[in-house]
Amino acid sequence: MSLRVAIIGAGPAGIFAADLLTKSETDVSVDLLERLPAPYGLVRYGVAPDHPRIKEIVKALQRVLGHPDVRFLGNVELGVDVKLEELRELYDAVVVATGAMSDRPLGIPGEDLPGSFGAADFVSWYDAHPDVPREWPLTARSVAVVGAGNVALDVARVLAKTADEMLETDIPDHVHAGLRANRATDVHVFARRGPAYVKFSPLELRELAHSPHVDVVVHPEGFDVDDASMEHIARNKQAKMVLDTLANWVGREPSGKAHRIHLHFLEQPVEIEGEGSVRTFRTERTRLVGDGSVEGTGRATNWDVQAVYRAVGYRSSELPGLPFDHRAAVIPNDAGRVLDLDGRPLPGTYVTGWVKRGPVGLIGHTKSDAAETVAHLLAETTPTATRRDPGAVDDHFAERGVEVATFEHWQRLDQHEIALGEAAGRARVKVADREEMLSVGRAASPTP
Repeated sequence: MSLRVAIIGAGPAGIFAADLLTKSETDVSVDLLERLPAPYGLVRYGVAPDHPRIKEIVKALQRVLGHPDVRFLGNVELGVDVKLEELRELYDAVVVATGAMSDRPLGIPGEDLPGSFGAADFVSWYDAHPDVPREWPLTARSVAVVGAGNVALDVARVLAKTADEMLETDIPDHVHAGLRANRATDVHVFARRGPAYVKFSPLELRELAHSPHVDVVVHPEGFDVDDASMEHIARNKQAKMVLDTLANWVGREPSGKAHRIHLHFLEQPVEIEGEGSVRTFRTERTRLVGDGSVEGTGRATNWDVQAVYRAVGYRSSELPGLPFDHRAAVIPNDAGRVLDLDGRPLPGTYVTGWVKRGPVGLIGHTKSDAAETVAHLLAETTPTATRRDPGAVDDHFAERGVEVATFEHWQRLDQHEIALGEAAGRARVKVADREEMLSVGRAASPTP
């Protein structure tokens, strides 16, 4: 008897798990249940629009969705359209792959002030996520971005570039209009540690200097490299490449371009101040202590900014009917087996991706995550579903009045966005409105 598996989330983690399941020696059918009408998760809604090369992975993901034993069921939300206990009746196993879309807090006074934003929210806006507002306040002339990873660089780059530079990407009209109204001239990126320990990728860092309208300024204050830093870069090729790039830029005077990205090291956030909105961002100078870590020096600096973007990491969100470790922001698990509050495995319930291990690592880590989880699922799962016919799933959503977006719906939307892009001389223009996404998907043929 064929195993029936439901995967919650159609981002890379969920699709990789589906791929491994269908390639196994076990006869398996997979339904990918996705809250949005479109698949691909953070590849579609978390990668900066001016990084189309990263989205090349979509070609491989699309092939998995087209497998005859895989069904994409979009516009379906766990806890709203279907309960976990109902999934247990319809499937032999459930794999949770919902990723991480929320922002980690800084934990400093004032971060709730208007003008203090989570980077994930801003990314969702410029990536045209269907569940976020269409407008974004871009009135600040001087902006602080807190974080030492690629998301911080993405935010800084998008804030510093001109709107028309983004017209070669897939952004829709409302994002272009918002960026055109952007008043930012100076974007300050703050890293708590030294330049040898930032998490920038070399390519992302170099891309900061590609805009003809942006100067990159690496401030010499805090640009410290000690013996531990040198030992670190000797073991880490990427860290050495990043440090070499930064060293070439440090102290270089701006050339007079209209926008500037400032990189500050050994500065940790202390407080955001303002009356009714952000007016000042306070940092404390840190110092290297010889083992890769830093400590505060007590020396504070007030930065005159009107907005702060927090890019210090993503968090997963709790899901109905499932345990959740609020401290680690993951679903508790043992090598992918979901654990209950007593630490015992929940039968037929698994987890993979960032909601399993936290928001760290790249696509390669996600693949190995999925392999570990799928191996346990296949070794442990037996047919237990009492409603085994795939039609029972369709009946359930029909009875609930849920408009399910199928793979065929997504193909129509995909072609529609490509057609919109062709009309504008671009590869694609995204549709951002959920109802429009559904309407295009149910249409007989796409039109630009």
